[in-house]
Amino acid sequence: MVEIPSPLGGRSQSASFDRFDEFVPEHLPEPGPFLKEADVLDGEAHAAVHRVTREVFEARGVYDMTFGYNLAKLNLDTRHPDAGYRYGEGDDDVLRAEFTPTTPFCPQSNTLAVGSFRAWNGRSDRHEYDVVRVRVHPMHHNSASINERLHSLEQTYRQTGTVPETAAGEDRPAAESGTLDDEGAGATGPASGPNAPF
Repeated sequence: MVEIPSPLGGRSQSASFDRFDEFVPEHLPEPGPFLKEADVLDGEAHAAVHRVTREVFEARGVYDMTFGYNLAKLNLDTRHPDAGYRYGEGDDDVLRAEFTPTTPFCPQSNTLAVGSFRAWNGRSDRHEYDVVRVRVHPMHHNSASINERLHSLEQTYRQTGTVPETAAGEDRPAAESGTLDDEGAGATGPASGPNAPF
């Protein structure tokens, strides 16, 4: 295959990515508060979980539409060293996964985080965890409402053993239905940005 030079610099696209069997901490986000009480994975343990992540994301179609690739590849993209997933293990066979988007205003963060939750827990036969808990790093401006939705999905999953299509009591994502803005005013319409079903 002919390599096409990257418009972002002199390196080719293929040279801009680490390999899935590598753990390169300088190309990964720092673990955030959701992983504070967990044993953060690194080295081969991180790489092994991330290979499973790639597999379940491919099976469920969790793709970053901005970059046009499986979301798991964001961890390997050297152009975005502070974005992607970090993992931590807690008690009771639970994996914590914290997603750091590429920017504080990434419009796909809700869609990608919910899609990730559904992929990991909808394909639980592919890993050893009872539940994979997902949260968005607080650097994202809408992380609180996204994380509320993820918590609701997680509670429903723990109670029923099935991955819900929506969080309990909602017809639309939390970011789109009656959330308060910084001034306390209620949102009157859907939030902008994509919202794929996964």
